[in-house]
Amino acid sequence: MADRPWVQPQDVIDYTEYSDVKGRSTSKLAIDISRAEMQIMSYTNNKDFLDGELYPSIPEEVKNAVIILAEAFAHNAIEKTKNKKSETFDDYSYTAESSVIEVSSLFDEIAPLLEDYKKAKASNTVNMRLRKL
Repeated sequence: MADRPWVQPQDVIDYTEYSDVKGRSTSKLAIDISRAEMQIMSYTNNKDFLDGELYPSIPEEVKNAVIILAEAFAHNAIEKTKNKKSETFDDYSYTAESSVIEVSSLFDEIAPLLEDYKKAKASNTVNMRLRKL
């Protein structure tokens, strides 16, 4: 089995531009990384990443996809805890828009990274071919 986690929390911290993600604890980033790994295995329908003989080490493309998804999960978790959406001080008003990242749209961006590792899903149907004797 390829060693999990496939990336370390420091890899996500080094990659991200979000200051809130850089300040996130490594234990929480480890959970975000685990979630990203599971999402990638589900998206590619490829549990072979867990097989050490087929994948003694995880390919760089898959690691990059994990980092991108883990960053999004960490950022979204932080954004969801922020309660302040607007403030008013005398004549000054401020409204903050939510910057939650749509994870499903990220798969369009990381799909080229995972294309070589995607497996076809079973259709759960039976095809019978009959011929005349």
